[in-house]
Amino acid sequence: MESTKELRTGSDLLIETLVDAQVDTIFGYPGGAVLPIYDALYRSNAPFKHVLSRHEQGSIHAAEGYARVTGKPGVVLATSGPGATNLITGITDAMMDSLPLVVFTGQVANSVIGTDAFQEADVMGITTPITKYNYQVKNIAELPRIVKEAFHIASTGRPGPVVVDIPKNISAAITLEEYDNEFHLPGYQPTKNPNPLQIIKLAEALGRAKRPVLLAGAGVVFAKASEDLKEFAEKYQLPVANTLLGLGSFPGSHSLSLGMAGMHGTYAANMAIYECDLLINIGARFDDRLTGNIEHFAPHAKVAHIDIDPAEIGKNISTDIPVVADAKEALQALLKSSINMPDHKLWKEKLQHNKANYPLWYERSNEFISPQWLMEQIYRVSNGEAIVTTDVGQHQMWAAQYYQFDKPNRWVTSGGLGTMGFGFPAAIGAQLGAPDELVVSVVGDGGFQMTLQELSIIKERNLPIKVIIVNNEALGMVRQWQESFYEERYSESILANPDFVKLAESYGIRGLKVEREDDVVEILEGVFAYNGPVVVDCRVVQLACVYPMIAPGKGIHEMIGVTK
Repeated sequence: MESTKELRTGSDLLIETLVDAQVDTIFGYPGGAVLPIYDALYRSNAPFKHVLSRHEQGSIHAAEGYARVTGKPGVVLATSGPGATNLITGITDAMMDSLPLVVFTGQVANSVIGTDAFQEADVMGITTPITKYNYQVKNIAELPRIVKEAFHIASTGRPGPVVVDIPKNISAAITLEEYDNEFHLPGYQPTKNPNPLQIIKLAEALGRAKRPVLLAGAGVVFAKASEDLKEFAEKYQLPVANTLLGLGSFPGSHSLSLGMAGMHGTYAANMAIYECDLLINIGARFDDRLTGNIEHFAPHAKVAHIDIDPAEIGKNISTDIPVVADAKEALQALLKSSINMPDHKLWKEKLQHNKANYPLWYERSNEFISPQWLMEQIYRVSNGEAIVTTDVGQHQMWAAQYYQFDKPNRWVTSGGLGTMGFGFPAAIGAQLGAPDELVVSVVGDGGFQMTLQELSIIKERNLPIKVIIVNNEALGMVRQWQESFYEERYSESILANPDFVKLAESYGIRGLKVEREDDVVEILEGVFAYNGPVVVDCRVVQLACVYPMIAPGKGIHEMIGVTK
């Protein structure tokens, strides 16, 4: 009797496993070592779509934007050698910002690995320090299990990128066999539920605190714990400061919100951390841009740190009450606790005084557009409902300061690595992940030029992304630091830019230029109402600076530019 089994390639197995994982979008770029995979994709009737970037960096930043908005792993496919190495910046970015990615790289055949074969790169060696885990497939029988493991590891515990390196002989191999994809990882068991004794300690500390502050990071967003955080803060009337990546985890317009803390945070948030007697960090990693000089960070406080990654607790800031747990589980445990809160009316009044008397400020200008005012108009015209992606620099900080995020998963930016070129391709992933939402990509004129080739994608797919270029003809943050700390020696920070309107039009995309504040609102209203992609070149004041600011080496209470 003839066998009823079908001949399948390793690539067919890969596609089947991706379907089983309920993947709906892949970002990629073909090349020699992944041609078997692309051929299988062509032959398959897989329900997911493939998005062809114009550079691998565009693929991986788009996958990051997709992951940030949907909470699902972003999937990337690239060829061996330069295809894989072009992903390194994005993989590192995702690792530092805890974004779940599953990255498939092609590799030369097993028989020639280590011989410096054409387009060979040591992907395992290169990505080991910048991934949550990585694999190189040695046998076709391992492929389905490895892929399933990769998705599990990327999306559980503290999210992060996982790389699967697939040699060409594996993806091209033919088999009749059915392979089991079940796995067991006894060494990987993230702690999700908090230790009850630590919750008791934290509840007791909160019951004694007279100047408590909550610090909410991206871990709240990843745990889908925003509503729990809001309930907890309201129940005990606790003020909330956010990290850069935690914006949206607590409503920015809420009366208990102190705004963003850190280098360019608000006076109210930073002084609350400096003066508090109990700091409860939920899902943030105490990076240097938040803390400033650690000798002056929360010097009077007992510090509690809730984090799903035990490696983060005590790493930078000494912690009195460690709670290794998923943020949602920890908050729900605290909500069930009996806490007798002392009266901290005077503390709340002081914080409200700081908010009222030391707000963010800026000066309007007669030349071009005030960039801070521009962010306020973007917020107003979009009704605060947009998904906002940014590059890195001044425009990023202005967006963080002046766009009040009231919902999670609407703020997409590069935090830990600070990657220029991130914002625009991230908007592509965000729009594909949330097709019915308004996506606004706020980019600098410098960063936009690093990945602008992805304009091809938004044209061919008619993605209605609104690209707002904050054009100061400079590398703005570099220029600001040169002004402040290098005696105005503007070394290689002033740019000669192309005509961005003609550039957009060359891709078949509507382009607009605005130079006067009087025209901004009308143009934004038209742009946001337009059902298609638009690039808007906004000419802003070149010498505008981001304030307030904590200078390098200074404490969180030693801000400059707090007032005019």
